[in-house]
Amino acid sequence: MSATDERRAGLVPVIDDAELHSARVFTTYQRATWELDQIPWDEFRADLVKPEYVVFAKGAIMGESNSVAATHGLLEEFADDYDFSQFACIWGYQEVQHHLAFQTWLKLAGHAVGYEKIAAMREPYPPGVTKAASLATNVICEVLTNHLYKCVSRDVEEPVIAKIMKRASGDEARHAREFAYYTARRLAKHPEECASVVETLYVYMGTTRDMYRHPVSRFKGHLPELEGHETIDHVFRHFAEVDADGQEWQKCCEQLFAYFSELTGHRLTKMADVRRAIAAESAKTTVTA
Repeated sequence: MSATDERRAGLVPVIDDAELHSARVFTTYQRATWELDQIPWDEFRADLVKPEYVVFAKGAIMGESNSVAATHGLLEEFADDYDFSQFACIWGYQEVQHHLAFQTWLKLAGHAVGYEKIAAMREPYPPGVTKAASLATNVICEVLTNHLYKCVSRDVEEPVIAKIMKRASGDEARHAREFAYYTARRLAKHPEECASVVETLYVYMGTTRDMYRHPVSRFKGHLPELEGHETIDHVFRHFAEVDADGQEWQKCCEQLFAYFSELTGHRLTKMADVRRAIAAESAKTTVTA
């Protein structure tokens, strides 16, 4: 951000309204966000494009283009919550930008993802087990993608796709924080949904890295239009190859445990703790019943 942009951003009065947290988010995001014309497209190096980068970009597009269906689902599920719905619109816009940035890079590389594949991702999501569980699922998605892009960006040699991943990584980190905020706010009003939040962590993270499937893959992996095409699974397989020593994955898990510990009040440092927390939450339900 230029000095002029910083001065202009500082002149925006803050909407200090606890019921409209998304207004503060919007102002903050405007200071941190980026536009497609800020990507150094003229620095693209065709000679540095490797086949695995093309596969990665295609898979990333399939994951990011799912944001339209995800935004739709969140707006439907949270039809009674204007503040969160406004945040969902802000979030959805930034995810669409990620999709289009990767698609633009692919065009420079002489490839593309056809419209019929992208359109298949429009299939809507079913509502979550609870609203808190839906929000917690997004915390997981954003944290994982943040670390994925950060890690892979350090490994790629082609400078433009590296810049896209670095920009997207920052967005995903900010998204995770806000989804955690809304999860906490939901649980403060509906503590009975805490069990579903702990269970959500176990459902998506209770397997080894090699067996991991992104939530998008779990819900959309069955689509016949995607048969034989690159998907979000290819992206995470590449992440596992790049992160051969598992250090970035470890950081990712530690961050998720920290988020979910704060959200649920359970001390979570490993999956055994998560299983114990599920049992504890189940016992609460039994006593209440």
